Amino acid sequence: MYLKEYLEKINKDIKLYVDMDGVIADYILGAASGFDKKRPLYSSIAKLEEISKMENVEMFILSVTRMDEGLEQKNYWLDKYAPFFKKENRNILSRESNDFKSSSSLKADFIRNVNHDNSAIVIIDDDPVILRTLKETRDDLILLKDTALVD
Repeated sequence: MYLKEYLEKINKDIKLYVDMDGVIADYILGAASGFDKKRPLYSSIAKLEEISKMENVEMFILSVTRMDEGLEQKNYWLDKYAPFFKKENRNILSRESNDFKSSSSLKADFIRNVNHDNSAIVIIDDDPVILRTLKETRDDLILLKDTALVD
């Protein structure tokens, strides 16, 4: 598996942040609610579950929801389809609670404040705008498109 082999080449602890919409759950443009009913992307989930067992990898969710109700829906979805993401490692940010800032701004603000403890910070996202914004935020990030989960 490409991603696992890639991560094995990083000779340090890794903090892996994974987006949800479009990465582990089917993305439907404009669907602001009903996340708990989104189709899981089983092959990506299975690969991430295998990676979660690597000793030097700590996995996190880094996702944004438009409305506060999405917080509960996304956590329910994770409990159902990807419970290996520990509850304390789920960072689901609400645009509603943050003056409707853009997803890229919310994620950049979050990542800017991550204490990396000399760990490599790896982020998987499907949105090129978010990846570009994150690249401008910190120069020590390893940014991967969701296609890293495809063999």
